[in-house]
Amino acid sequence: MKGSDFILTTIALIVIGVLIFELIIFIHEFGHFITAKKCGVQVNEFALGMGPKIIKFKKGETLYSLRLFPIGGFCAMEGEDTESDSERAFGNKPVWQRMIIVLAGAFNNIVIGLIMMTILMGQSPYFSSTTISSFAQAAFTSKSGLEAGDELLDIGGYKITCSRDISFAVAMLPLQIVDGNDFSVYKEDCGYTLVRQYSSLKAEDYTENELTAISEAFNSGIEKLNSAATKEQADAITDETLATVNELSKTDYEPEEREFMAERKRFRTDVTVLRNGETVALENVDFYTYLGDNNEPTVALDFSVTAIDKTFGSLIGESFKSTVSVVRMIWKSLFGLVTGTYGMNDISGPVGAASVVTQAAQMGLETSFLDAVNNILYMMMIITVNLGIVNLLPLPALDGGRFFFMLIEVIARRPVPAKYEAWIHAAGFLILLGFIVVVTFNDIVRLVTGSGIGG
Repeated sequence: MKGSDFILTTIALIVIGVLIFELIIFIHEFGHFITAKKCGVQVNEFALGMGPKIIKFKKGETLYSLRLFPIGGFCAMEGEDTESDSERAFGNKPVWQRMIIVLAGAFNNIVIGLIMMTILMGQSPYFSSTTISSFAQAAFTSKSGLEAGDELLDIGGYKITCSRDISFAVAMLPLQIVDGNDFSVYKEDCGYTLVRQYSSLKAEDYTENELTAISEAFNSGIEKLNSAATKEQADAITDETLATVNELSKTDYEPEEREFMAERKRFRTDVTVLRNGETVALENVDFYTYLGDNNEPTVALDFSVTAIDKTFGSLIGESFKSTVSVVRMIWKSLFGLVTGTYGMNDISGPVGAASVVTQAAQMGLETSFLDAVNNILYMMMIITVNLGIVNLLPLPALDGGRFFFMLIEVIARRPVPAKYEAWIHAAGFLILLGFIVVVTFNDIVRLVTGSGIGG
């Protein structure tokens, strides 16, 4: 992309990001607004954006405004950060009502995320379970412990409750250097010997019956290989299968000698499954490892799971579990930020989110307009749930920070003086604004250069 096209695309991304971000902010702030009204709190202003007002009108006691800088919004309540003698002041309401008002924004975001998830999943003819149904050819996982019929309970210490958890848990696995002489690695090499033999036959002209016989012999050999208990058994099964397939295909395929390497790279972890009604802990299960972009080791799933029939009950249940899965994923990611697992370039603001949304839409358009819309809806679901969760953090200026002061009030049986709490929230707000500016700048740099200020 060059010249004016690049500039227009960048501007479009920024506009899309602003619109999506402000829509989600509206959903969040409306949660505070409607619960404040229901609790009898006086709402002085409901605003989208920050800075000078560009559009405003007053209805009843509340001023509604659209402000110049589209970086947030607010629901300003009487007596929220200052002392007020009004009976309808926020600070003069019972603490339980104030707690509800403060939490309502995040609640709204998560509920909207659940609705979006239900819309997306409602289009599927069925849902994915957490029970393995079959494996890919020469699958790593089947040679290192997993079996068809296993219900996945835990992968690498991450609890599995729905199929989305499987993908996230596997994506988070650390790359390990393992012993190249390990038995599971040896079986993987034997499996690829057979896969290469099978692949060499695809270009040949066989009848349907011949292809069926060859495939059955190959699949039988792979299944036996998965259950091999020793290297000698693995070798014998591999040689036997090679000979059988050669005889059926009338070829004399001779595989290359398996290369021994002292070390291999694998995404390996412990897995807990439910097998035949019993909980089984499997150690050192290898997940499919291949060389992706830039020849970097990449992990992927090499098995399929059974389907769940679509009913109204399963739609609601699976949508709820999938939304909870997203919430858990966000908490896990936040923990990774705190512990240093992720860095600055793993964080995105409105512009970075817009870029991802646009890419998702473009990928969807390659198949259909509906797929593009669904991809955008999915990204918006992630963003709105993300906003809800982040706002629950017990940090100054965030809803979680305000809720934390209310917990102190409940425990101490008296509120923290309003002026002190206001100072703390004001300082937190300035830090938050600075963080937003840095993240947005990093997003723009990443759009222009391909890497952020940290990379």
